[in-house]
Amino acid sequence: MRVNFFDEDGRGIPSVTEDEMREIDRIAVQDFHLGVLQMMENAGRNVAAHIVDVFGEESGWITILAGSGGNGGGGLCCARHLHNRGLKVQLLLTKSPDALDGAAGAQYAILSSIGIATAGLEDSEKLISEATVVIDALIGYSLQGAPRGNTALLIEACNQWARNVVALDIPSGIDATTGESPGLSIRADRTVTLALPKRGLDPSMYDLYLTDIGIPPEVYLPLGITLANLFTDQFLLKLITRDDC
Repeated sequence: MRVNFFDEDGRGIPSVTEDEMREIDRIAVQDFHLGVLQMMENAGRNVAAHIVDVFGEESGWITILAGSGGNGGGGLCCARHLHNRGLKVQLLLTKSPDALDGAAGAQYAILSSIGIATAGLEDSEKLISEATVVIDALIGYSLQGAPRGNTALLIEACNQWARNVVALDIPSGIDATTGESPGLSIRADRTVTLALPKRGLDPSMYDLYLTDIGIPPEVYLPLGITLANLFTDQFLLKLITRDDC
């Protein structure tokens, strides 16, 4: 049964597998001409707004853990929106900024131009332990085996020292389809998932929210998903599950 998530008004919301979400992204870009950076902008802004709503505009330092893919790009975009709201942000990247390309590279270039630079991984403990909030933007839904290298290092550091962890889309290290973890995975306090909830998400482990990234309902139709207008008066919905779904 596809529907296994509900909003607080009891509306059923379809879940998707990793492969289905990948196809949704493809259809959105290739057939509906939505830009990756356009959707990323919506995601980054909405997650930033949620963090401000929950933790306040005087929340101290916010540390963003960013990978080199689309999830990392979303985290870097979120960092800019937090900065624009007057919050203090600091970055920990899995790769050197010079090695970033695509959406992540574009987002980092904006941050760099306004004077926000990445810190060295040797400062991970300090930057994570002193942060009011840590944003997990390391992997997203495209997990390929157990996290390794710097990604694993930052997951371990986050689990050991973070006070409040907000995961972008899905906690890094969790399989988006099965919910299983082949290795280290982020222990999130809340997760803001994008477009549609991933089947492997577990609201019993963290507060789960769904945010709008600007994908029209027509994008989902080729996958047999008929979606009502969920975001009529807000851009973020709290999600729950039901035992009988």
